[in-house]
Amino acid sequence: MSLRILIVDDNPTNLKLASDLLEMEGMDIFRAVDAESALEIVQESLPDLILMDIGLPRMDGLTLTKLLKGKKETKNIKVIALTAFAMKGDQEKIIAAGCDGYITKPINTRKFKEQLLEFL
Repeated sequence: MSLRILIVDDNPTNLKLASDLLEMEGMDIFRAVDAESALEIVQESLPDLILMDIGLPRMDGLTLTKLLKGKKETKNIKVIALTAFAMKGDQEKIIAAGCDGYITKPINTRKFKEQLLEFL
């Protein structure tokens, strides 16, 4: 059984790059461009891991993470922030919101798969 990964990113280029890299590794990829569609996908598919962009329209990725971690059905899904926010203090905010870790953008295409697998 391959890993089911939901990538939530409102930037089409970032979404395609992450999806393509992981699909080449044989992973099942679900895509969402906002929190609302991500919630629908999570309810239908219960992914093994979620790559969560922080800067989403309407509901940001940290708010969505808190929502998911607060529900019995989704609290154990690993959530990894995929973010350009790498300033001092951002890591603490990301972890405090319930993310299990984070990967900074731009994605390092050579290390991306290994970075993800460290969280599983």
